[in-house]
Amino acid sequence: MIGLAGVVLGRVYAGDLLTRLVLGAAVGSVLVSVAARRLRSWLVAPLSVLALAGYTAVALRVAAQRADLSGGLGRIVVDAAGNGVARLLTAMIPVEPTPDTVLVPLVAAWLAGLAGAEVALRAGRVLLGYLPPVLLYAGAVYVVGPNAGPALWPTLAFAALAALGLAVTGGAPPEADGDLPAGTRTALRTTRTVTTAAGLAVVVGLVALLAPAVAGQVDDRPVDPRRYVEPPQVETLDENPLIRISGWALHPEQKLLDVSVDGAAPAASATAGAAPDAGPPGSDSDPESGSGPGSDPGPDEVRLRLAVLSDYDGVTWRVGATYRNAGRVLPAVEPAVGSRLDTVRQEITVADLSGRLLPAVATPREVGGARVAYDPTTGTLIRPEGLTPGLRYTVTSVRELPALNLLATADVPAGEEVTRVLRVADGVPDPMRRLAAQLAEENGAPYARAAAIEQFLAEHYRVVADAPSGHAYPNLNFFLFGPRNAGGQRGTSEQFAAAFAVLGRLTGLPTRVVVGFSAPGSGPVRAADAFAWPEVLFEGLGWVAFDPLPRPDDEPRPVEEDFRPTPEDPPPSEVPEPTVEPSATPPVVAAPPRRESTGTPVAVLVGGGSGALLLLVAVALAALVAARRALTRRRFDRGDPAQRIAGAWREVTDALRLAGHPVGGDLAATEVAAHARRLVVGRTPPADGASDPGGGAAVVTAASPVEELAALVNRVTFAPDGADDGEATRAGRIATDYVRELRAAQPRWRRILWSVHPGPLRWRG
Repeated sequence: MIGLAGVVLGRVYAGDLLTRLVLGAAVGSVLVSVAARRLRSWLVAPLSVLALAGYTAVALRVAAQRADLSGGLGRIVVDAAGNGVARLLTAMIPVEPTPDTVLVPLVAAWLAGLAGAEVALRAGRVLLGYLPPVLLYAGAVYVVGPNAGPALWPTLAFAALAALGLAVTGGAPPEADGDLPAGTRTALRTTRTVTTAAGLAVVVGLVALLAPAVAGQVDDRPVDPRRYVEPPQVETLDENPLIRISGWALHPEQKLLDVSVDGAAPAASATAGAAPDAGPPGSDSDPESGSGPGSDPGPDEVRLRLAVLSDYDGVTWRVGATYRNAGRVLPAVEPAVGSRLDTVRQEITVADLSGRLLPAVATPREVGGARVAYDPTTGTLIRPEGLTPGLRYTVTSVRELPALNLLATADVPAGEEVTRVLRVADGVPDPMRRLAAQLAEENGAPYARAAAIEQFLAEHYRVVADAPSGHAYPNLNFFLFGPRNAGGQRGTSEQFAAAFAVLGRLTGLPTRVVVGFSAPGSGPVRAADAFAWPEVLFEGLGWVAFDPLPRPDDEPRPVEEDFRPTPEDPPPSEVPEPTVEPSATPPVVAAPPRRESTGTPVAVLVGGGSGALLLLVAVALAALVAARRALTRRRFDRGDPAQRIAGAWREVTDALRLAGHPVGGDLAATEVAAHARRLVVGRTPPADGASDPGGGAAVVTAASPVEELAALVNRVTFAPDGADDGEATRAGRIATDYVRELRAAQPRWRRILWSVHPGPLRWRG
């Protein structure tokens, strides 16, 4: 029965090593109890624990050798004991049987065998002795969760073994009743019969009562315990490696890696004349030298992908990956139909590259020499312990080469599954929107739009090494439209890739940014080889890379030649008015006699009209003030406590909009509260009508406890009946105090317009 628990758990492991080790632990623990059954009971546990220690040491050594892990046995045992539970629950499926992922199942199986054998053999309670194996089996089923199919035949075998054990060991020997008197023997047999019938009736009743409920759970998705365990995390530097491009560009000779690549072959590109696994057509380090990744790619050059950035909030591109501890074999990715697959093997030695991200050719399938965590969505690898100089690891990747001849007619996917790579954060500058609209208007097909953006960037901008880092909306707007003599229209591959991705999303293309290196077939990878490039997702073809960097020898054209922002006011007509030269001096004509005006004086008309207009404006402003106050009263006083708390939160979010600091709809309440608190904490009062240098308002008082209001909002969202009138009143008071503080901090013109702004009357959400 314990061995069957190992069979169930082994379904999420790679290979059958775990199943064999658990079966060995089951046999070993029961044999120790059988061999020591004539000893005193207090001696059995110490003997079994000693045997467990020996067996565990051997099993961990075997697992370490299978996983190619180096180090002494002591270090392996300590690491497995300290991280066994966490790594078992954060490991990616299929789980590799390493020391830390097999230790917990081995110890649990041995202890279950010890407890079950002692209770069944020494105490003679076979049914009670089934409890440890049953708990172990249930635990194995729970750990597997939805990551494997139903364990039908192991469960049937488990139940059959339990029934067989009870049948073999149940009942009394035939001669046991022979020495009893006839009356006692009859009474004993009657008692057994009645007891058996009663037990059978109870079992049948339980089956009839519980069978429908149990059968109803067959189609339900099991709970995955991995959802409750936090996977490995990365630092900010690894969450946004795009910001490292400019630093690497300033130190082009810094050695980051040593690479040896086997199996690389040149391939076609999404754009003519460039290999998709080679460097970009420009160099961050020296665009004129032709020695960086922008030079003509050699036949052995490949792209090592460091990270894939899919999330953009208008300020920062982020990886946004969920990493799971993985073994040497990584989950397979279904290739696109018609694509060609190349196997590329890399041996990489880390030099000065820091962080946790591991470079590799996309898409990795097997990793050796380093313990890794993996995000299958982006194909990004990390080493949770961090990179160290001299670390050597090997990666076998299956590089997918899509059928690029189908690009011209390929569509782009839509729907919830690609919302993440289509999302455009609020705050896009108007010139960027107009440029995207211009490029999309002239190119209808998705590939034509992507190629137009690529060509526009390559023809109008220059790659330089000393461009400052930054890819927020203001940075990209200055990069695209800033004056050349002030540093505009030039940048590193960071700005080129980020601008392509944002313009692509504005035209309806699912895009992402990739950071990596152009690696030679064999040799060092230096900082000059680092660059970023954009990718576009095409339906049926997968992600296709584009190269928006200019060619080294091309002179960029001024942006104004091909893009002129629409002026706010139409210019005056340039056609001169026709003039007629008089042929002769016109005769003098006497002016007609002036009549006395009999109508209303002009001054009276102007004054009356102005007064009526002012009166209408005053009435409209008063109506707006009254409507705003009525809206606030309704939010604070009407409805149940949950509705009043939600109304107080709406007052806070409306105030943030009125102050010029709106929040995105994708932020959680706690994030909005933190944003609101930063606007009013630690400021000093400015002169009247002034604002702080950062563009925000200055406030004297400390922030109101808006975080408490956010906590109330979160609570009533999931438990609307969990709030009372006191908490609703408290929420209204918090919102009132915060709005008062935020309004007092604004410039005079904003304070004057605060109460009459019609926005809160029409804003939703």
